[in-house]
Amino acid sequence: MTLTPEEIRHREKMAKRKQVQDREVSSKSIEKGLLAVHTGAGKGKSTAAFGMALRTLAHGGRIVVIQFIKGAWNTGERKALERFGDQVEWHALGEGFTWNTQDRTRDIANCRAAWDQARAALKRADVAMVILDELNIALRYDYLPVDDVLADIAARPAMQHVVVTGRNARPAMIEAADLVTEMTQVAHHFKKGVKAQAGIEF
Repeated sequence: MTLTPEEIRHREKMAKRKQVQDREVSSKSIEKGLLAVHTGAGKGKSTAAFGMALRTLAHGGRIVVIQFIKGAWNTGERKALERFGDQVEWHALGEGFTWNTQDRTRDIANCRAAWDQARAALKRADVAMVILDELNIALRYDYLPVDDVLADIAARPAMQHVVVTGRNARPAMIEAADLVTEMTQVAHHFKKGVKAQAGIEF
């Protein structure tokens, strides 16, 4: 098969790219539990966390989900992940968004109860991943002391991954994280009058 000059250039370019990539990959040797933070105004923070949960479950790991702020909604993610049986523990301990409860004392109590569950999960070596859904919101409103939260996360088993979601991540959370992804909103159907729908929002 005779290659065109353009095809030859492409092959040479990709061969060089592969050499660089292979060197980069081979230089990485650390394996550890990560603290990942999904924040920003865009949609998809929790969804991305549950995608990571699926990967963990597929490899036989156990996950614990703690939902702050959000109430016990009948979500598609929960239905899907609970099909993995005892590999999944799910704790939805909020009562809904803060503008629904309008009761700071109750919100704080709910968040503290949720953190008690989180602290227990963060001590378990048999749990591969802990998802702290909307924890950033609880920290933003000072429902939990950020220093205590970060200390508990830091004290977890060495190979346990933690994923924190929610807008407005505190600077200390971002500083502590190994991976930070900021979701940026470019367009959103809600602004065009489209309501929340099963399979998209929940």
